[in-house]
Amino acid sequence: MRKLQIDFVSDVACPWCAVGLNALERALQRSGVEAELHMQPFELNPTMAAEGANAAQYLKAKYGMSDEQLAVNRARIAERGAAEGFTFGTREHVWNTFDAHRLLHWAGVEGAAGQQRALKHALLTAYHGEGRNPGAHDVLLELATQVGLPPERAREVLERNEFADEVREAERFWQEAGIQSVPAVVINRQHLISGGQPSEAFEQALRQIASDGA
Repeated sequence: MRKLQIDFVSDVACPWCAVGLNALERALQRSGVEAELHMQPFELNPTMAAEGANAAQYLKAKYGMSDEQLAVNRARIAERGAAEGFTFGTREHVWNTFDAHRLLHWAGVEGAAGQQRALKHALLTAYHGEGRNPGAHDVLLELATQVGLPPERAREVLERNEFADEVREAERFWQEAGIQSVPAVVINRQHLISGGQPSEAFEQALRQIASDGA
């Protein structure tokens, strides 16, 4: 089986992305398929102000849900997360995630192997598990340091607005490629697996693609 290139297109604000990343990694571990995993940017709320918004009010307005529907949806996501090893906490606020994507891009460009992936996990846990602001610079600096990235360089990236153009270019690329919702798992730039699939579904697809050599 050949090594796969996997682009994980997602947003830190997306709960299904937390489920999907855990499921994908469990599938990789079980299948034994070798893969190079890249985190790619997608913003669910690109016009969100820095101060963010109340999560329940925002989600109900955006998706036309009632209180009951929102509660059912959150319970379903929490159940799926638990099945894949991710624990959801209370998420009372939504925030802009562009700076988080800039830091993730930097980690992919300048970080050591695995640090971008570790930062993505730290961001998902901070927001979906602990309800913290993934756009706040103090939180971003803390998480970058936590995964072994140099804090002074992380501070420079955030304060100088570095990699903003690169993130926007990547977002345009994936949108023009047809990605309209996340998570989107793109394998070898040829195969698309959409949504927070169960790890068993990812495992089957990974084995098939790796065996086909496509």
